[in-house]
Amino acid sequence: MTMILVPVTALLLAQVPNPVPALNAARDARAKTEAAQQKNAEALAPPAAQAAAPQRPQGAPGSPAAPAPTGAPAPATTATTAGYTYDPAGRRDPFVSLTGRGAEVSVPGGARPGGVPGLLIAEITLKGVLKSPKGGFIALVQSADNRTYIVRQGDKVFDGSVKAITAEAVVFSQDVNDPLSLVKQREVRKAIRPEAR
Repeated sequence: MTMILVPVTALLLAQVPNPVPALNAARDARAKTEAAQQKNAEALAPPAAQAAAPQRPQGAPGSPAAPAPTGAPAPATTATTAGYTYDPAGRRDPFVSLTGRGAEVSVPGGARPGGVPGLLIAEITLKGVLKSPKGGFIALVQSADNRTYIVRQGDKVFDGSVKAITAEAVVFSQDVNDPLSLVKQREVRKAIRPEAR
């Protein structure tokens, strides 16, 4: 039995490769990767951090081959978290989630202010328009909880303001809370009896 084990053990040991060259290659690759990462970090560092960084002599490991010119602008792809701003220039903000469309106004704390400033335009029903003694019109509106309020031109509501009041309707300027929309405000017209028109 021992005679059979000796040749099998010798065969198994002969098939195990020498791990030293593989380990040396892995260490070499790791050192090259770290050097490249250090070079990239130095290239992307903000100018203030580069000025504060200690200067290394040319040819030292990890030092850049040539210093950057002092008057050169920073690369356009530089992204730093401190003081970063995004200018949409008419495009949607790519950092806003696409799953939350923002169709409904979120109320911090879950409570809206009382009275006219707490009314949502979608909940308002126009009940009547009156001519004001001072000139112009005032409107009687009803909220979802069947309370009646008087609004004038320029009054603020929760998601907009009263833009105009005519003899037949009230025009609201509603703030659009949709990150995908390029329009930030829209007009909503509420007529006295929309079902009759």
